[in-house]
Amino acid sequence: MDSGRHGEAGSGGLRRALRTRQIRMISVGGALGTALFLGSAQAISMAGPSVVVLFAIGAAFAAALAFALAEMVSVHPDAGGFGALADRYLGPLAGYLQRWAYWVSMVVVIGAEIVAAAIYVRYWLPGLPAWLPVLVFAALVIVVNCASVGVFGELEYWLAMVKVAAVLAFIVVGAVFVVVGGPGRDPVGLHNWTAHGGFVPNGPVPALMALAVVTLAYAGTETVAMTAAESTDPAREMPRAARGTVLRLLLFYVLAMAVVVSLVPWQQAGDVQHIGQSPFVRLFTQVGLPAAAGVMNAVILTAALSTANTNLYVATRMLHSLALDGYAPRRLRGLGRRRTPVAAVLASAVGLLVALVASVVSPNLAFPLLLGAALFTGLVVWMIIFGTHLAFRRRRAATGAPPAPVRLPGGPVIPVVALAYAVFVVVLTAFVPGYSIAWQVGIPAMLLILVSYLVVRRRRAVRTVREPEPAAEPALPDRT
Repeated sequence: MDSGRHGEAGSGGLRRALRTRQIRMISVGGALGTALFLGSAQAISMAGPSVVVLFAIGAAFAAALAFALAEMVSVHPDAGGFGALADRYLGPLAGYLQRWAYWVSMVVVIGAEIVAAAIYVRYWLPGLPAWLPVLVFAALVIVVNCASVGVFGELEYWLAMVKVAAVLAFIVVGAVFVVVGGPGRDPVGLHNWTAHGGFVPNGPVPALMALAVVTLAYAGTETVAMTAAESTDPAREMPRAARGTVLRLLLFYVLAMAVVVSLVPWQQAGDVQHIGQSPFVRLFTQVGLPAAAGVMNAVILTAALSTANTNLYVATRMLHSLALDGYAPRRLRGLGRRRTPVAAVLASAVGLLVALVASVVSPNLAFPLLLGAALFTGLVVWMIIFGTHLAFRRRRAATGAPPAPVRLPGGPVIPVVALAYAVFVVVLTAFVPGYSIAWQVGIPAMLLILVSYLVVRRRRAVRTVREPEPAAEPALPDRT
């Protein structure tokens, strides 16, 4: 079967209908979300202007992740993405652990993004109960993900395009204020980088701890691997998507943070007491452009919905992959009329229920708590990705397999360094205010997944023994 033909079935019966431009925007849309627009305030409050350097470090890590994944999935465009790869190269335990950890992380992040979208709505309607927009937005992303993958890909393309264009506009307008100035305003310059306590105003330790917050902003970079099974031509499109993702993340994250800390004192940009507004929105208000602040808030609302939409997509595909391999209930294998895993979509929407409950119980704390809870399992997933990449390289070298269409440069050094970085960030989360919940929730979750693996493995072994071997077909008579 020619996997390059539009609309053909891919791995697991999924339809190959995602094109290069859609895959690029989906991968950017997964990473360019609320952790940047809303969560960056905490990183700025800890690191001051040095947050720009931290975002550059995070971008380097994200680049390694994107290229390692593109190298592997361009060779193996399987349903389940990197989870199926871990199963193939590290064994069933690693594959099971990674896929369930990723699913847990994604469903929690979905909830966090929906809560953030509700926060943005309250910019215009401060008296609105938080649970109401959460309920509306949850229904919206569920409906979109139950549609065909072509509809999902096209909608996500335009949602991601809106936030990409908005960040570019933000960078351009901000750069004009920094270099040229505005109406009746002198150029800001880089005065704010050192004027309020220095480049690292709180000292090196808080700045180092901010790496945990910054790294979380790059969560979603791995999304590109989950699109391979529905890509029209994964061997060609995965390398292109990886290169495009890296370029965009470097441009958007690092330059956007540089603009933020240039235009206003870092204390204002990092004001975590006003979680109801993004620092991007507050910045426009503070430089005298309130209308632009409203537009930016609308864009950031779109960004939150886009990221929630993408995360529900990847969580669904991961759960569908688990069901295909017998690690989740069989009913989750099922595909709807449009060849979308509707049952897996509905099961993965549990994160939206969590968001609804959190928005009712603790509307002000819901967002940081949900993000912190997702961080631990997400970092475990990244560790296993780099471990899988090392095993992938070793096996292909041993068998003399041809090189992949794209390769992570640096030989084994880069994935080892990236793996060590992920471990370091996990340790840091225990000391970051609001993120220590990552350990409190993450460790029990991982232990539960490990225990469930032992149970599922035993049941699979018993079922295999009990199921009779299929009867051999009778031999045809020899007519020669």
